[in-house]
Amino acid sequence: MTTSTHYDAIVIGAGVIGPTIATALARQGRKVLILERDWSKPDRIVGELMQPAGIKALRELGMVKSINNINAVNCTGYYVKFHDEAVTIPYPLKKDANITNPMKPVPDVVDGINDKVDGDDSINIEEWDNDERVRGVAFHHGDFLMNLRQICRDEPNVTAVEATVTKILRDPFDSSIVIGVQAKQNDEVVEYHGKLTISCDGIYSKFRKELSPTNVPTIGSYFIGLYLKNAVLPVPGKGHVLLGDHSPVLIYPVSPTETRVLCAYASTKPPSAANDEVYTYIRDEVLPIVPKETVPAFKEALEGRKFRIMPNQYLSAMKQGSENHLGFILLGDSLNMRHPLTGGGMTVGLNDSVLLAKLIHPKYVDDLGDHQLVAQRLKVFHRKRKNLDAVINTLSIALYSLFAADKKALKILQNGCFRYFQRGGECLNGPIGLLSGTLPYPMLLFNHFFSVALYAIYLNFVARGLPGFPLALLEALDTLFTAIIVFTPYLWAELVQ
Repeated sequence: MTTSTHYDAIVIGAGVIGPTIATALARQGRKVLILERDWSKPDRIVGELMQPAGIKALRELGMVKSINNINAVNCTGYYVKFHDEAVTIPYPLKKDANITNPMKPVPDVVDGINDKVDGDDSINIEEWDNDERVRGVAFHHGDFLMNLRQICRDEPNVTAVEATVTKILRDPFDSSIVIGVQAKQNDEVVEYHGKLTISCDGIYSKFRKELSPTNVPTIGSYFIGLYLKNAVLPVPGKGHVLLGDHSPVLIYPVSPTETRVLCAYASTKPPSAANDEVYTYIRDEVLPIVPKETVPAFKEALEGRKFRIMPNQYLSAMKQGSENHLGFILLGDSLNMRHPLTGGGMTVGLNDSVLLAKLIHPKYVDDLGDHQLVAQRLKVFHRKRKNLDAVINTLSIALYSLFAADKKALKILQNGCFRYFQRGGECLNGPIGLLSGTLPYPMLLFNHFFSVALYAIYLNFVARGLPGFPLALLEALDTLFTAIIVFTPYLWAELVQ
């Protein structure tokens, strides 16, 4: 066993979040080690859609050029199809977003050049700059990740090592203090010591239980993913959400020629790959509701039978900075997860990187080995992250519950939600502002969600008519109770825990 040089910070994992916090700390003058078990390009069906607030966070980190030269495509909002009706939802206006969630670069990290998107073969920078609305972007996850990693590795203060972290090391004289990690590197066990260890090891984190043995995510459903080639969509440049008497389906381009489809599978157990169960499910449940112009590409992908299955997990963030875990931080999906329906995972994680880099900047924390001071800053981190975190996480769970409606009360809410969008104005601008991360106001989310619930109840009374009033009254009580159950526990967990 050998012991390496001492670092200011050790970052575990080079997924989306690890390279961003490592880069920010390095640019602030910290000596940073980042460990990743495999630096080759991954092939995953997660992290392919970046909301506008995620783009803003990349700009605040000086890493937004990571979306360049990877055939990324614009996302300008959503197209929501409910049975045979549809509504198009554009992203918020820049002038509004600049007020509700303005860009605030991380000090000493942004230089006025690295916070600008460049034009390339798939991104027309003139269109970006002249668009009166904010934009998101979609891409192949692996290509985006390799750009992030390269930016990180180019930093002089960053040491990048390929190794598998196997253990968190604690001070032998005071087990409450983390002093580094043990890793397996080229069949050799190596210890790396650092003042601060940040675990960004993703959805299957080995180290989130360092905070508590009960700190584990729950699995509520699954997504089945497939790629379409040269697909035609009803509205170009939009994420498509298909709703009805079935689990929700997401369709969005990830390159000029490729389109991702994510089909929700409402079960806590994954569909079996045996006996063509996945193929049959997609053929019988999803194909019939695919837009007619998209059907040819969808059928071709279906017959190709190249399906990917991923769990949809939820984990509210535990408080950090306790006396028992000094010198240790969880960040990204190891800390906090939400349903991927709304594409908010990277947005939350990147904004957490921005916030943490600001709070432990050398002007506030000169020495990362000052564990008590770092712990105090972590308490501020936990409090300040809640506005955006609570909105995106709660919205993801609430919308999935409505969109995957499997009982009468939820179907009433689902119908009410779509009709609410059809009203336009603030009934449209508010929800898309919340989903895009440009309106990080939990109480606004509360207001819109229960406005949807009351509007849904009203519409059901109208549909039932006078003869059906007694039944509509019973359904109103059930619907209101259901709305409370699918919404308030998650908002409470995000805001209060």
